[in-house]
Amino acid sequence: MIERSSGILLHVSSLPGEYGIGDLGENAYKFVDFLKDCKQKIWQMLPLVPVGYGNSPYQSVSVFAGNPLFIDLAEFVTLGYISEEELGNLKKINNIKKVLYEEVAIEKEKILNKIYSTFSNNNGIIYEKSEFSKFVENNSKWLKEYAVFMVLKKKFNNRSWRYWPRIYKFKSKRAIKNICIDYAERVQYYYFEQYIFYKQFNKLKKYANDNGIKIFGDIPIYVSTDSADAWGNMKLFQFTKFGKPKRVAGCPPDYFSKTGQLWGNILYDWDKMRKQKYTWWINRLKHSFEIYDIVRLDHFIGFDSYWSIPAEDKTAIYGRREKGPGMELFEYAEKKLGKLSIVAEDLGALTESVRNLLKQTKFPGMKILEFAFDSYDSDYLPHKYNENSFAYTGTHDNNTVNGWFSENHENIKNYAIEYINNYTGEYSNDIPMNIKMIMALLKSNARGVIVPVQDYLGIGSEGRMNVPSTVGANWEWRLGIDMIHSGVSENIKNLISKYNR
Repeated sequence: MIERSSGILLHVSSLPGEYGIGDLGENAYKFVDFLKDCKQKIWQMLPLVPVGYGNSPYQSVSVFAGNPLFIDLAEFVTLGYISEEELGNLKKINNIKKVLYEEVAIEKEKILNKIYSTFSNNNGIIYEKSEFSKFVENNSKWLKEYAVFMVLKKKFNNRSWRYWPRIYKFKSKRAIKNICIDYAERVQYYYFEQYIFYKQFNKLKKYANDNGIKIFGDIPIYVSTDSADAWGNMKLFQFTKFGKPKRVAGCPPDYFSKTGQLWGNILYDWDKMRKQKYTWWINRLKHSFEIYDIVRLDHFIGFDSYWSIPAEDKTAIYGRREKGPGMELFEYAEKKLGKLSIVAEDLGALTESVRNLLKQTKFPGMKILEFAFDSYDSDYLPHKYNENSFAYTGTHDNNTVNGWFSENHENIKNYAIEYINNYTGEYSNDIPMNIKMIMALLKSNARGVIVPVQDYLGIGSEGRMNVPSTVGANWEWRLGIDMIHSGVSENIKNLISKYNR
């Protein structure tokens, strides 16, 4: 069981650094040190997968692969694979406030190709070829499929697999074999890229664990329609026999959107998943718990029932509710994998059926403080939190606390101030509202409290990570290198001590 604790939400991409995007290098280790200094026990991240449409980690080309943009290149300068000068272009395009994904991806791939070339021609100092071969063998269930998919994406100018020539679209054995022969070096490159990522990530995780910090990961419920997962396992998803999506995912009108959210991800064919004893999902969970200590299971409601939208629709309004796998999936998973440290993202329309599923699984649910003040009887008010829950000021889909507060209606602001002051017993105007709201969560009975780093720092809407149902400036925010320091650490540490976290 997860103990009473607290942690900070910060995605790897948001770490500071010189090379355009946060990575698994020096500043990731410094952030672990910061977490330890301020008595945190958890580092929560967003999905570590390659980003997809709109730079979203929830629209990835693979749910198993790691994001190559997170690879620490500075390590390869030390090892002599590349020179410091070769990182010059990345330094030139480095933006300390946001990630410029397209520019960074182009430059980083050039350098990773050079590193791979050096590796393939000479046995590495640390990146040993025997270790590389072992990695490929141990990850063969997903790695070859991913690598071939990426080769074909490049071959066909990044077009969706649904528009590839038929022999590749439907994975002709001869065609795939020929690709593996004709593009052997490119397939090996994608193997190597993943090898580096997981070697660096596992090293960082060990450092975090050795310092008392658990890594809290995130499993998006759905895969991207244009992904190696959907391409390689078409029969497990709601495609026609011609590879055309029948119905796609989203959610009905809610707090975030009057027309609902049209995510566009292909839906699972749960009947076919069931016939295979949920093997694909169990492999996915197994993979996740090999890299994370705790996992947030995104859109938990969808395992009970899900919003199914005709693939041709432009909004989510005319979707329908369909039955998910329910407890059966988790029973199969527990038989194969044992007890799992899962936190259920149970936000949205909580029916009695969803509540029953949550009770059956015994997974902690989530409480979002920003949702608490639309009603005087909201389940998101901290005095109502039960022990088996994880409480947040907001998630990556919410505004920062200061942004939320400044942009809200006066009646909600006044109610929030009154409630938070009374609940915490702190009436002083010298304590900022963002800190008082964090104090309310820390005081609550919730077993876990997770606070986005932006809320500890009192950052406004400019620090927001994502606005659902929009494409544009999402997922870009970066932490300034001077934003976390001993003063911040001391303040957080005092709060953690006060509320026994």
